[in-house]
Amino acid sequence: MKRALAWLRILGAVAILAVLVWQLGSAAFLDGLGRIDTGGVLAALGIGFATTLFSAGRWQIVATRLGLRLSLRTAVADYYRALFLNGVLPAGVLGDVHRAVQHGREAGDVPRGVRAVVLERTAGQVVLIASAVTVVLGWPGVVPGAFREVVTVAGVVVVLAAVAALIVGRVLGGRWIHSPSKWRRGFAVTLADVRLGLLTRETWPSVSFLSAATLAGHLALFVVAARVAGVDAPVGQLLPLMILALLAMGLPLNVGGFGPREGVCALLFGAAGLGAAQGVTVAVVYGVLTLVASLPGAGVLLVRSVAGFRVTRAPHTGVVPAPRVAAGTGIETEVGLS
Repeated sequence: MKRALAWLRILGAVAILAVLVWQLGSAAFLDGLGRIDTGGVLAALGIGFATTLFSAGRWQIVATRLGLRLSLRTAVADYYRALFLNGVLPAGVLGDVHRAVQHGREAGDVPRGVRAVVLERTAGQVVLIASAVTVVLGWPGVVPGAFREVVTVAGVVVVLAAVAALIVGRVLGGRWIHSPSKWRRGFAVTLADVRLGLLTRETWPSVSFLSAATLAGHLALFVVAARVAGVDAPVGQLLPLMILALLAMGLPLNVGGFGPREGVCALLFGAAGLGAAQGVTVAVVYGVLTLVASLPGAGVLLVRSVAGFRVTRAPHTGVVPAPRVAAGTGIETEVGLS
């Protein structure tokens, strides 16, 4: 079933791209690639570092509040690796899955490690959806009717889900935490982690600020992509379109982000009078610059792979190594297994 869903996502993305090529021609895709220059690449790397730092800081805050040890340096390196894997592997989330499971194993609590990643990504999506709803309410003319309804429904669902979680957590959380039912216990623990990781006075201001800063970084890279693609429209006109395009990238019908983003950009840019083909070109350039911004993650992946290979190839001396204590954790780990 999971494999079938993965194939459906890939086929959905390919279908969207095929329709765009059929309607607009291949020039809309190829034109942007020839426009990417050194300035665009350097801007992508600089903006990518800032957004990765903000996202990693958000992850560190949430994970730390959940009782998981995570340094900012490790968080940045792991986030870079996850972004690179998200960009080159199908579905666009496998890097985050690897990041969650790997950190959970290193921290000794895989379920909580997974929840930490889910919560920090959810915080970013909530800020994005809130921004999209603001666009719908503030600039209704730039949003096609069908898309406006989708964004509005998404905003309502987020609000209702948050309110329901708070109410259920208050009423049933304390009782279900000791329930013999595995599902009730799991639900209660998850709600407790949501409150602890996101909703306390110590966490929500920082998490909200870092999520907003991350969104600002993505929008800045989108503006760079528009300028590289030759779009000279004012930034104020572009930002509402770009927020909605970023929202579309969260749809599970993409390959490394490609698919819905191009379709929505074609729709939005066409409705705004900027040209559907121009929207596709901007989306393609943004996708390439996003991949460029994640390239440090390839370096992290390579360095750690080489280090792991050297450990596995180390000659066996017959001497049992002394246990090494990870600094500040009090947890003993065997050399080569940490």
